[in-house]
Amino acid sequence: MELDSPEMPKNQAVGFLLVVHPGAELYGSDRVMLESVSALIQRGWSVTVALPNTGPLFDAVKQAGACVLTCPTPVVRKSVLQPKGFASFLGTLFRSLLPSLRVLRSTRADVVYVSTVTVPLWILLSRICRVPVVCHVHEAENSARTLQKRALNTPLLLCSSVVANSEFSLNLVCESFPKLASRSRVILNPISGPSSIKPAREMLTDPIRLLYLGRLSPRKGPQFILSAMAQLRDLGMMTQLHLVGSAFKGYEWFEEELRAQVNDLHLDSNVEFLGFQRDVWAEIALCDLVVVPSVDAEPFGNVAVEAVLGARAVVASESGGLIEAVRGFPSAQSVRPGNSTAIAAAIKKIAEDWNTYRAEAEFDALLAKQRHDPELYGDRIFLAVQTASRAHGRQ
Repeated sequence: MELDSPEMPKNQAVGFLLVVHPGAELYGSDRVMLESVSALIQRGWSVTVALPNTGPLFDAVKQAGACVLTCPTPVVRKSVLQPKGFASFLGTLFRSLLPSLRVLRSTRADVVYVSTVTVPLWILLSRICRVPVVCHVHEAENSARTLQKRALNTPLLLCSSVVANSEFSLNLVCESFPKLASRSRVILNPISGPSSIKPAREMLTDPIRLLYLGRLSPRKGPQFILSAMAQLRDLGMMTQLHLVGSAFKGYEWFEEELRAQVNDLHLDSNVEFLGFQRDVWAEIALCDLVVVPSVDAEPFGNVAVEAVLGARAVVASESGGLIEAVRGFPSAQSVRPGNSTAIAAAIKKIAEDWNTYRAEAEFDALLAKQRHDPELYGDRIFLAVQTASRAHGRQ
């Protein structure tokens, strides 16, 4: 464990806040955590962030003005249900106990902000140390068994306050424990749009430029875009796809499957694998429309909102939090999850009425900017943390 910068004297801050996060990348929930850190620093909190490893998020947190450290953190993933994964989880759990306690004591935290329910050890240790906890729920395991969902959400009973990123996520939490409703609130994700909006091209000509943003994962559904592209080609409509994102460690096999699918469908000249890109707005500006084909229910749908903020039409799965993410945006088309034919039909519909969808996307961008304003988010997350602190007499 090593602090990256010195602590701020306590009398110069609203209070000390310890923020805990399960990774160091810069995808959806990582960016939300970074926005929370920035907002709370701007509003007077002295923030220390604990991450399990270094990475893009580590550097970004440091640039935001927070102290940042690394500390082993056991993360609840689906692999925990397997004997090997459970053994690995227990090993990390025992290695984490003393370092985590040292972090809690050295930071003199008034509040601990746990940015996911998947790191329950921090919730437990914080309450043992009598430090109030705000947990930000980004998970929505709708497909899990009832017992598994209850097990995942049990640590929330120890929290002073629960923040959910959507009504969908909150409803799943309250299905497990209805009593949590009284101390929970929904705060929509903050998403800063591009510095300037570049409208989609006026004349839509082949190939139609499609964009996929996110993890290369079976549950995210990029394989269905490839099948939809083949179907559109058979209808005489040519498309081009940029896949922006990388695979989770251990899921490299899925990227290999995607590449094989591209080859089998003879789409080699139509698909580009671009890996992780920090600047999503440059890619959105180059595309005609964005496809968010998640198979499993998403807790929200940051990518869909990013597409709207970039004034692009969206084709998104009609499930989970994605329904909320695109609600009220006429430029968005919702389709049945895991259905390449539905994706192809939605793309075709947008292309055939391009002028209408292009104009609606420009209007929707303005509405999305108001709905996901980072300043509004900052005020709300500050209130959640401040309320937890005062309720426990920490200020």
